[in-house]
Amino acid sequence: MTTDASAAAPGVTTKIDRDAVSASAIVNATPEQIFDFVRQPRNHAIISGDETVRDNISGPERLAEGSKFGMKMRVVVPYRVTSHVKEYEEDRRIAWAHLGGHRWRWELEPGADGTTTVTETFDMSTAVFPPGLRLAGYPKRHAPNVTRSVANLRDHFA
Repeated sequence: MTTDASAAAPGVTTKIDRDAVSASAIVNATPEQIFDFVRQPRNHAIISGDETVRDNISGPERLAEGSKFGMKMRVVVPYRVTSHVKEYEEDRRIAWAHLGGHRWRWELEPGADGTTTVTETFDMSTAVFPPGLRLAGYPKRHAPNVTRSVANLRDHFA
């Protein structure tokens, strides 16, 4: 199912399937500029579509293949989570996962005139127990979050 999330984020297209939800938009920046921003954990609170990411607490300044990093989070109560970079292609793709195994993936496709098509995907096909996530309403439940995350990134570079 594909939807235009124009009410919440004009220009962002959201796609939902059985195990993933993704959102895409054209961003007025190069893949190199966007990748450098996304790979810095300190920027994740700026991007966070559901505002659960609070702050970076451990790890490298810039993520690379295999990096491990910790974040302060808040969903009703504060907690901490450690994630590992699972996919990495310089200036094109980066994905990380925590203990649950599901991934947050950013993919960048160069466009015309210095623009980039940016796609964020919440992918639960790699999760430890996808049926449990489905029972909790995922991936559909994350559709507004990835949509806002992509809009936040786009707006950062506007």
